[in-house]
Amino acid sequence: MKHESFNESIEMYLKTVSELAAGNDLAPISALAERLGVSTVSATEMVHRLCEKGLLDHTPYKGVSLTEDGRRRAQRVIRRHRLWECFLVDYLNLPWEKVHDYACRLEHATDTAVTEALAAFLNNPQTCPHGNPIPSADGAVTAVRDTALSDLQPGDHGTITRIHPESELLLDYLAARHILPGQPLEFEELAPFNGPLMIKIDGETHALGQEIAAHIFTEPAHDTL
Repeated sequence: MKHESFNESIEMYLKTVSELAAGNDLAPISALAERLGVSTVSATEMVHRLCEKGLLDHTPYKGVSLTEDGRRRAQRVIRRHRLWECFLVDYLNLPWEKVHDYACRLEHATDTAVTEALAAFLNNPQTCPHGNPIPSADGAVTAVRDTALSDLQPGDHGTITRIHPESELLLDYLAARHILPGQPLEFEELAPFNGPLMIKIDGETHALGQEIAAHIFTEPAHDTL
C-alpha cells in the first residue's frame, strides 16, 4: 500500500512550511514561493487549496502555519527524506553535500512499508547526516535546543550541531570549507554594518555571511579558563 496519496507538489509545500515556520513563527507566502521556485500567485493559490483541505492555517498579510494534520503529514515526508539521506551517505558513500537533493526525489516515491523497513535496516538513526532530527514513525520529533551561529557573539565557542534548512548550494559551500556537524568553532569577530562573521574551525578562519550563519546551528560552550 502506498504512502499518503497526496501528490508531490502538496508534500513539498507542507515540508517547506515546516522548515520555514519554526517554533510559533508563520511562513510568509513570499518566502514559500521563493523556496519552491514558483510565483507568489501560484503559492497563494496552493495555500488556499491546502487551507480548504485542513492542512494549513493562513493569517492574512502575515503567513501560514501547519495544522495538526498538516504537521503530521509534513513529518512523514521529512522522515522519509532524512532516512534516505542516511542510507545514501552510510551505505552508498555518496557525498554529504549531494544527498539532500537525491533524497528530495526519493521522498515522494517511498511507501510507508518501505520507509519503516529502511528505518529498521538503518537501526533507527536519530539524526540525518546534516544533524537534523529524524521524526519517529508517529511524527514525534526530538526537541532541539541549539543556537543559530548568527545569534552568537564574538568570543563565543561552540560545536556545530546541524545545518538547517539545507540546499545543495549551501551544502556544497560548507563541504568545500569542511564546515560540518561535529566541528568545534570559535566566533572571532563580527564585521560592522551587518558584515560577515569571522569564525575559526580547525585552525582556519572563514568569513561567513549572515544568511549562511543563520543556517548553521551550534551548541554553545563557554571558556572555563
